[in-house]
Amino acid sequence: METSYIVTFIGDDRPGLVEQLSSVIENNLGNWHESRLSQLGGKFTGLILVSLPDDGGAALEADLKALSSSGLSVRVTPTSGPATAVAGRDITLTVIGPDRLGIVREISRTLAQRQINVVEMDSHVSSAPMSAEMIFNARIDAWIPAATDMDDLSDTLDEIANHMTLEIDLE
Repeated sequence: METSYIVTFIGDDRPGLVEQLSSVIENNLGNWHESRLSQLGGKFTGLILVSLPDDGGAALEADLKALSSSGLSVRVTPTSGPATAVAGRDITLTVIGPDRLGIVREISRTLAQRQINVVEMDSHVSSAPMSAEMIFNARIDAWIPAATDMDDLSDTLDEIANHMTLEIDLE
């Protein structure tokens, strides 16, 4: 029997870090299923979904924590069963506009108030080509309950866009 775990880590970015992680996982009879790995602020961080023999989580965590001498911080968390299915559908929001405080908070509050679940979010800030103004960009994939009032959601997102000088597209 196997159990799934999520390995979360952060450390100084350097060549060979993924190889170190994958070697420890394999040495613990773990199978690497999915991952989200990224450079952020000079660090390398990630989430890895692995499956291990039922009693393997503690040993994997101990072996991964042995990598802390190289500046790596690691946590191993058992996954829970699949979430209860709720009638609904996928949506995608794309956001672009001048970078400022509160963009993520305003949009995430609007989604949370409607029980809309963020599944994945990618964001970055970049310099505009002509003006060098900092521009915020985001893509938010979410699960929206079937009972959600789409007109109300759209109106609220339009209010945020107008107030914060953003373009928010709902697909």
